[in-house]
Amino acid sequence: MPHHLEFADWVPHPVPQVFSFFSNPQNLPRLMPPETHTRLDRLELTRPAAPSPGARSAPHAAGAGSILFTSFRPVSWLPLRQTWIARIVEFEWNHHFADVQQEGPFKSWHHRHEFLADSRQGVNGTLVRDVIDYEVGMGPLGKLANALFVANQIRSMFAARQKALPGLLSASS
Repeated sequence: MPHHLEFADWVPHPVPQVFSFFSNPQNLPRLMPPETHTRLDRLELTRPAAPSPGARSAPHAAGAGSILFTSFRPVSWLPLRQTWIARIVEFEWNHHFADVQQEGPFKSWHHRHEFLADSRQGVNGTLVRDVIDYEVGMGPLGKLANALFVANQIRSMFAARQKALPGLLSASS
């Protein structure tokens, strides 16, 4: 059974800076909660086409076709690592990119990252949206696992990212 989650977070940084940060796969471990010990183990980078004239380029952006080989600890206190291989399937400069799981803990995973210019209280910034469609697999057992801990673990991961993101972006500017 497919599941759907959406997250949104506003940051007081311009879209090109935020997009550049997110589209650089080297930043992925920094976006994950520290207790996951996430690593980027290997990268097959496909550079995206040049952005439109006047747009800020991200020299390390992972364009459509890029494959990210990562690993993480699903249980922080155990030294066991889970492999996750994701492929970038969509990429539009300063707007969005999407990845799908090729190998990992889910039966299926599609994650669209969206970046929208948004002003709040007179401050120009970026609304970062994440739209995730996933399947745990394993039939009724997977449905139970999702209800008991998988969905909460995903929510917790994005809450930690939202908390850390302003500092990460300030350090990258």
